Amino acid sequence: MPDVELAPTPGSLPIIGRTEEVIPLAEEVLHLGKRTAETGRVRVSLSTETVEETLRETLRSQRTEIRRVPVGCEVGEVPATRQDGDVTIVPVVEEVLVVVRRLVLKEEIRLRLIDSEDSVETPAQRRVQRATVERLAPEQASSPAGVVEWTDNRKGSQP
Repeated sequence: MPDVELAPTPGSLPIIGRTEEVIPLAEEVLHLGKRTAETGRVRVSLSTETVEETLRETLRSQRTEIRRVPVGCEVGEVPATRQDGDVTIVPVVEEVLVVVRRLVLKEEIRLRLIDSEDSVETPAQRRVQRATVERLAPEQASSPAGVVEWTDNRKGSQP
């Protein structure tokens, strides 16, 4: 290959015996941005209805059975209330004046708690709300962008 010397041109550098070309590089710079764009709206409506249901529950109760048992024996002091199994015994004493005062156990009141269960059913009404969501196109929307429209369908309530 013959050595040829070329005159330098803009963008080239002379090197002995040959020319080196410099190619300018271009680079794109991207800028990322975001903006709010309305693509549509949503309308949510609530409706309340009353449904009939039957409620079931077991009710528990206690009642007291009272039985008076005459005893009629003399005691030296007032007996204490005592427990005999599931029966509570409450002594009732009476002072009887004779020539000498004596305590006579007149009777005992025996109390027993009796448990019972009754199943009951009663009709009841409860309110149920349902939400309806409807997508609206931007041209159908009646309120300006950024404004939320809310309607309350419940009876007797004020929005």
